[in-house]
Amino acid sequence: MIREAAYYANLSLAVCRMLRYPSGGADTFIREHLATREQRFLAIAAQRIFSEPGNPYRELFRLAGCEQSDLAESLKRRGLEATLSKLAAEGVCLSHDEFKGKTPLVRAGREIPCTPEALLNPVSRGYIPGISGGSRSRGTPNRKSVEMQICRDAYEQLRNREFGLDTRVMGLVRPILPSASALRNSIDRVRSGGKVDRWFSTCGGPRDAAHYRLLTNFVVGLGRSIGAPLPFPHRLPPNDFCPVAQWIAAHRREGRSCVIRLFVSAAVRVAAAAREADLDISGTIFMVGGEALTPSKRATIEDTGAEVYSTYVISEVGVIGSACRQMKSGNSVHLHSDALAVISRKRIAPLSGMPVNSLMFTTLLPVASSFLINVEMDDSGVLEPATCQCEYSAAGLTTQVCDISSYGKLTGQGITLLGSDVMNILERALPVRFGGAPGDYQLVEREGGGQTEIILRVSPRTGAASAAEVREFFLHELRKCYGGSLAARLWTNSGGLSVTFEEPCVTPAGKVLPLHVLGLENHRVHAS
Repeated sequence: MIREAAYYANLSLAVCRMLRYPSGGADTFIREHLATREQRFLAIAAQRIFSEPGNPYRELFRLAGCEQSDLAESLKRRGLEATLSKLAAEGVCLSHDEFKGKTPLVRAGREIPCTPEALLNPVSRGYIPGISGGSRSRGTPNRKSVEMQICRDAYEQLRNREFGLDTRVMGLVRPILPSASALRNSIDRVRSGGKVDRWFSTCGGPRDAAHYRLLTNFVVGLGRSIGAPLPFPHRLPPNDFCPVAQWIAAHRREGRSCVIRLFVSAAVRVAAAAREADLDISGTIFMVGGEALTPSKRATIEDTGAEVYSTYVISEVGVIGSACRQMKSGNSVHLHSDALAVISRKRIAPLSGMPVNSLMFTTLLPVASSFLINVEMDDSGVLEPATCQCEYSAAGLTTQVCDISSYGKLTGQGITLLGSDVMNILERALPVRFGGAPGDYQLVEREGGGQTEIILRVSPRTGAASAAEVREFFLHELRKCYGGSLAARLWTNSGGLSVTFEEPCVTPAGKVLPLHVLGLENHRVHAS
């Protein structure tokens, strides 16, 4: 209770500070940071690693035989990305589970103490916290520094120029607290001189998470009291996205175009609702994120005459990249290489047995929430030069990440759940409650007709009699996981989770895996 109270006290203070924090120029900010990437990385490493024996990276560097002078020489001779690749090959890297503290960090036969807290940046203060998931379980801490807001300002300015968003009516389809995404989007809009005209919230029925609705309204009211036009949420009916389509169509009839920020599956549901109700939403721009923008989802949205573009965000890292107007296929973004360095390595995905290009992230800003070097987030993608002529390329962001997908976590409908957390439910809790054994329960992400569908497959051999009972028990256990409470509410509201009594899927290699994630079937992998 005390921890949660402190969480929302920090959130309220951060909203006020961010609304009053001065803005900066996008082009100057980005170009200055692009020109000093190696110097900034070396300076942060000197302060946070080589001067702090307790930092887990210090021992990793020691085992790799790399001192500060060696790092400086490698950066000068090889450049940043080549240096990071060499360090990763020598063990200076963290898997997603090591970063999360799910598995011990072991190198050279010994365990190195490592927690997410040990990687936090002590100068990153005054923040909007990441998603708590609405549960009492402890998640990975990530501080959204108020000073980092200037980075968001820079990217918002580029996005506004690239898409002409200043002249558009903006809407959000976002959950209420504990997700802070709608508040961040609203603050971004206010700081760029505009406002969010409507916030549609996917928070379920009137009795669902009443304290979060009260907290959300309190924080919005606090922002409005200091003159910021933050929107109060308008609750969508359960499993009904037609009000969003009607709102867009009403503005369309008045000659005004809209831009909507939302998760990918929600965008598909809005497009499907518009088609079913014969509503004209052509010309609308959907800014999506939270899950892979697959070809079928893109096609459903674009069939209405709307446009759709991706934003790639990882809560613990920040905004990774943004799509430009010329990125009309695939799931691609311009990498924000002023703030991040990203390399990839080929590996076998643990939940599918398929080869993937695993992305590894390194933070470069002194005010980043954490100082990370070569950390995997269980995402895959292909790094390529960006050849388009757009605002992002003109600003110097000339690397793109293509074919982005997750291989070790569920991201359906914009909520990220760790595969290891879900596996504990599938392989332990469910067999104990309903019978059977590991391998008899399997969670599958599937491309549905209107959204990403989450299907819990239960072997008939378990003897479980009621799909509704299995579903409710699964959601009960899920709420104990980090992010699980929010996922349970959204899946319930959207009708996105179902239970079927059938044998789990078998891989071509004859394996029964507890978790099948969407997006790996058509991904590209670099040749060795």
